Amino acid sequence: MQLGRAVHIGPQAELLARRSEQITVGDGTFILKGALLHPYGGWISVGRHVGINPYCVLYGHGGLEIGDNVLIATSCVLIPANHKFDSLEIPINAQGLTTRGIRIEDNVWLGARVTVLDGVTIGTGAVIGAGAVVTRNIPPFSIAVGVPARVIGQRSGFSTSEGRSHGLKLSVNSAG
Repeated sequence: MQLGRAVHIGPQAELLARRSEQITVGDGTFILKGALLHPYGGWISVGRHVGINPYCVLYGHGGLEIGDNVLIATSCVLIPANHKFDSLEIPINAQGLTTRGIRIEDNVWLGARVTVLDGVTIGTGAVIGAGAVVTRNIPPFSIAVGVPARVIGQRSGFSTSEGRSHGLKLSVNSAG
């Protein structure tokens, strides 16, 4: 396990890595009360200045990469694995797993109780609304909501005639 400078780990947070597993946490990151980080045979890499709020569950079966300046709200679940269930003769818990990994790029905000499933990349600057279940890739600077999550808009900067940026404007798709 590698922890950067000024990392805060709250009470009852659990970072559990066996000898062959890896957890790395970047400088200035906080992991709050009751959050679980378990590699389960894989690895978890958390960038700098990341906020992992209470009661999040982050697994690393197929690899979990979280970029810098990411906000992960309370009770989010990130699971980079799926159980196989093809055979009717073999119990599901004996059929093994598929693992492709999850990648959360820089400056992403996952709202409360977001679930991110195996094989997903969430692009830089994306915002995922509370309660969404992310089953496929989300492009950079997108706003996605729902079950399953779908893109409803884009975050986009705007400039004045002098070329100075004045924050963000929201472009929302009208198709429902």
